[in-house]
Amino acid sequence: MSWTLALPELVLGCSGLVLLLAGVIPKTETFFPITMGAIGALLLTAVLVLGQGEGTALGGHYVADSFSGFMKILSLGAAAIALLVSLDFNEKEGLARFEFPVLVVFASLGAMLMISANDLMSLYLGLELLSLPLYVIAAFNRDNARSAEAGLKYFVLGALASGLLLYGSSLVYGFAGTTNFDRLADAFSASQDASPGVVVGVVFVIAGLAFKVSAVPFHMWTPDVYEGAPTPVTAYFASAPKVAAIALLARVLLGPFGDLAAQWQQVILLVSIGSMILGSFAAIGQSNLKRLMAYSSIGHVGYALMGLAVSSDIGLRGLLVYMAIYVFMNMGSFAVLVAMRRQGRAVERIEDLAGLGRTDPTMALWMAVFMFSMAGIPPLAGFFGKLYVFLAAVQGGYWTLAVIGVLTSVVSAYYYLRIVKVMYFDEAVGALDRAPASLTIVMAGTGLFTLFFCLWPAPMLAAAQAAAAALLG
Repeated sequence: MSWTLALPELVLGCSGLVLLLAGVIPKTETFFPITMGAIGALLLTAVLVLGQGEGTALGGHYVADSFSGFMKILSLGAAAIALLVSLDFNEKEGLARFEFPVLVVFASLGAMLMISANDLMSLYLGLELLSLPLYVIAAFNRDNARSAEAGLKYFVLGALASGLLLYGSSLVYGFAGTTNFDRLADAFSASQDASPGVVVGVVFVIAGLAFKVSAVPFHMWTPDVYEGAPTPVTAYFASAPKVAAIALLARVLLGPFGDLAAQWQQVILLVSIGSMILGSFAAIGQSNLKRLMAYSSIGHVGYALMGLAVSSDIGLRGLLVYMAIYVFMNMGSFAVLVAMRRQGRAVERIEDLAGLGRTDPTMALWMAVFMFSMAGIPPLAGFFGKLYVFLAAVQGGYWTLAVIGVLTSVVSAYYYLRIVKVMYFDEAVGALDRAPASLTIVMAGTGLFTLFFCLWPAPMLAAAQAAAAALLG
C-alpha cells in the first residue's frame, strides 16, 4: 500500500529531526525559536491530517480514516497549546532548553502512530514512542527532587504497564495466530465462543492501556507525577497522551475485539465506575491544585469510558465529543495554573487563588468558566459532554452507570465550586503577577470555546458522528 498515506507522520518525524539539529548546532539561545518551530510543525501536520485520504498502509500496520483524523487533530492541538503554555514558564523556571519542544514533537508522533495503529506490533511501537519522551519531560526539572521522583515513578510504572500490554498481545497472538486488527476481527467473528486465553489476553491489553489513561485501578502514578512534573508538562500529560490512549482503546476494543464485547464490557464498566467514584471523592481533601486536577482527570476518564462501555455508535460519538471538550477546558485550566505566580515565584495551592476575583477579574472569570464547565453546569461545554455520554448510557440500558455518573458529578461539583468560592469570596492574600500574553491567549481561546460551544455544536457533533461511523463501519 502507498506510504504517502502516512505523510503527516513522516512530515512530523522529519520536522523533529530538523528541530533537533537546529537546536544542537548554534551556540545562541534556541528555546523560543525551536518552540515556535515545533508549534508550526504540529499545526502543519494537523493541516496534512485534514487532507489525508482513507485506507491502510505500511503492510497493513497503519490505518487512516475519519476516526484517526478526529483524534489526531485533538492530540496535535493539545500538544501545540501545551508548548505555547510552556514558553513563559520554562523561561522563568530556568528550563528554557530546546530539548523540551523536540521531545513533545516526538511524543506527538508516537501519539499519532498509536491512533492509526492497525496491528498489535505498531500499537506497541507507537505507545513506546509516546512514552519514552514523556518519561524524560516528567523529570525535566532535574534539579528539583519532586520532578525527578515524578519521572522515576512514571518510568517504573510505565514499564510495568508496557509489560502487561506485551503479555496480553502475546496471548492474543498465540491463540489467534495473527496480530493484524483486520484478521483478528475476522477470526473472532467466525467463532461463537472465544478462547479463555484470548479473553485473558484482551484483559491484559486493557490493563496496559488503562494505565496510560490513568483509569482506576491503574491510576496510582497520576497524583504524584502531576504534582511533581513542571506544570506545562502536567498540562500535556492531562490531554494529548490521554486522547491517544482513549483512541487506541476504542480502536482495539471496537475493532478486532468488537465481537467479544460480552467479554470486555464488564471490565470497562467496572473501570468507568471506579474512576468516576475515586476521581470525585479523592479530590475533595486536596489543597494542591495540580493534585486536584490529577484526581479530576481520573474522574473525567471515567465519564469518557462510559461511552465506550455502551459499545454503540451513540456511545462512541459521546466519547469523542467528551474528549474534545475535555481537552479545551483542561488546557484552559492549566493555563491559569501556569500563570499563578506571586512576586516571580510559582504557586499552586487553592488558597493562593484567594481574592483573585478582585485582583485579576479576567483570570478569575476564565477559571470560573472552566470550573463550572468541569462540574457540568449548563450551558457550558462540559455540560454537553456529560449529557451525550449519559444519554448513550440510558439509551443502551445502562441505567446504573448513568445514575452513578450523575451522583459523582454532584460530588465533584463541590471541589470545583470551592475554587470559585475562594476566588470571589475569600480575602486576598496578595495579588498574583500579571499573566503573560501567551497564557492570556490560551485562556481566552479555550474559555470562549467552553462558553459558546452551546451556540454552535453542529460541526463538532458532525465530525464526531463521522469518526464514530468510520470506526464502527
